[in-house]
Amino acid sequence: MARPREFNEDRVVTAAMETFWRHGYEGTSTRDLCDSTGLGPSSLYNTFGGKRQLYLRALRHYHDTRTGEQIAILRGPGPVKERLRAMMLLAVDGDGAGEGPAGSGCFAINAAVEIAGLDPEVRAAVRRTFDRVEDELCAVVEEGRRAGEIRATGDARTVARRVQSTYYGLRVLARVRDDEDVLHATVDGALADL
Repeated sequence: MARPREFNEDRVVTAAMETFWRHGYEGTSTRDLCDSTGLGPSSLYNTFGGKRQLYLRALRHYHDTRTGEQIAILRGPGPVKERLRAMMLLAVDGDGAGEGPAGSGCFAINAAVEIAGLDPEVRAAVRRTFDRVEDELCAVVEEGRRAGEIRATGDARTVARRVQSTYYGLRVLARVRDDEDVLHATVDGALADL
């Protein structure tokens, strides 16, 4: 398949990201990438250098776009606990209701589980995303303490990591749990502990 007349690199990277997100790194073939991006094999390799390089590019794109959506929720208006609730509910409701390929969970978590332990560059890309969320959560925890909304003991970074661990756990559980009430109760419990 020849390169489309109007090559849009962002569109191609988004299509590749969604393909990797749906099938994983190992489960995505060059043919799958060609089908989803509209590029032929030689154009794909000439433009991006290969499947692995395109995967890394897709992870960067996820960081820049989808992680940015999480950060926007945390930086939004309103009480701190309501912003934390909105982010956690994204894990419960968002992964199956519009964020990325339906039922595919979180692309960064999928990458961490599938390949980050084997590939230092993938690990660094995933870590960059996780660190960005952790830093923002830390700032929100500090803000909540100043406002008297958060009373949890321990330094803000430790509290932020606890919230982040709950959030990422919810993103995994939301893929296999049918009872959303259980997940919502987990969100309520985590927030009550703050």
